Amino acid sequence: MKKSWDNPLEHAMPEDTRVAASVRIGNVTVAPATVLAPMAGVTDTVFRRFIRNASVFSSAPGHPDSVNATVTNQASGCGLIMTEFTSADGLARTRESKRKRYLTFYDDEHPISAQLFGSNPATLAEAARIVQETGFDMVDLNLGCPAKRVVSCNGGSGLLRDLPLIGEIFKSVRAAVTIPFTVKFRLGWNDNHIVCVPLARLAEDCGLNAVALHARTREQGYAGQARWEHIAEVKDAVKIPVIGNGDVRTPEDACALVAKSGCDAVMIGRAAPANPWIFRQIAQYTATGRYDLPTEQDRYRMIRTYFEMLLAEITPDTSRAPGAEAAGKMKQFASWFTHGVRGGAALRKSIYEAKTGAAILDAVERFFAAPAVESAVSSEADEAPEPLVATLVGETWD
Repeated sequence: MKKSWDNPLEHAMPEDTRVAASVRIGNVTVAPATVLAPMAGVTDTVFRRFIRNASVFSSAPGHPDSVNATVTNQASGCGLIMTEFTSADGLARTRESKRKRYLTFYDDEHPISAQLFGSNPATLAEAARIVQETGFDMVDLNLGCPAKRVVSCNGGSGLLRDLPLIGEIFKSVRAAVTIPFTVKFRLGWNDNHIVCVPLARLAEDCGLNAVALHARTREQGYAGQARWEHIAEVKDAVKIPVIGNGDVRTPEDACALVAKSGCDAVMIGRAAPANPWIFRQIAQYTATGRYDLPTEQDRYRMIRTYFEMLLAEITPDTSRAPGAEAAGKMKQFASWFTHGVRGGAALRKSIYEAKTGAAILDAVERFFAAPAVESAVSSEADEAPEPLVATLVGETWD
């Protein structure tokens, strides 16, 4: 999965276009109309709650200074969060006592949607019933993942080559659950097989409550520019809410996507771990026409908070050194979280060399306590970060 963007376009802030204050998906109100994209290996319960509390990592006046403070969707700026994609086959076959491993969430994560992938209509319907019984607010079908191991099982974007089967899946899942049912998909298999408009119409005809379009083909993966004009085509074709996704890195991008496509909500993926404040920034701009940039102290609080949440959440693996499992996750996120921090390469090095989560926290404390650490937010502050440790499921996100 590409962490970077190919020659990203710089958008000016539209004068009269904002991300909507809310969007109604079935019986669920998503407010603001921003969505944290499902990302394999990333959007576990720790990261989801971390994003919900992103307004805490701010030294701006009026923001709470404790992660124990109650943070509403409006305060966090993120109206809907989504799980990592989960195998319907695995979920349906797993004993009830072990399903929590895949479907763990907390009360402060509502509204929350669980994303499933698979290709068997009956199995997906059963998995969707489990999702509903577990207490999720929505269920989503993944038709976007480009990973070879997923596509080879006819899951994810592999299904884009078989609209009749997609129709069967839509009908089976819709009949199985009463909670809102949505789908996330790509433009099509390749440029010679663009199916986003007929697929969106099929979803609407089968009773789905919203569609989310990542404006790239399966063949593109994450390369090239997202083609927002196709999101506009889908918006013109259906009456159910349309969520736009692809190349949203800044509040300016989010507003430009709405202006160019007319989409009802904006979904953000790769930008979220790189800039956990993006949802709050979009909400700030919508309310005031401006938004805050993170300070050095904000970045310190953000890194420390996420690492502390990991240490508190992950159950120790007795076969490994204490904190080793959490340490692996910390290292996975290190290049994102330290990008933009002056001298961040040295901090990353100390994180990668640490053996335990506690040692990583110590490294963070020492780094930010050092008088040499200066202004945190500068495009010239640090060299490009190293690639992520490859721990993602299928080594991809969608």
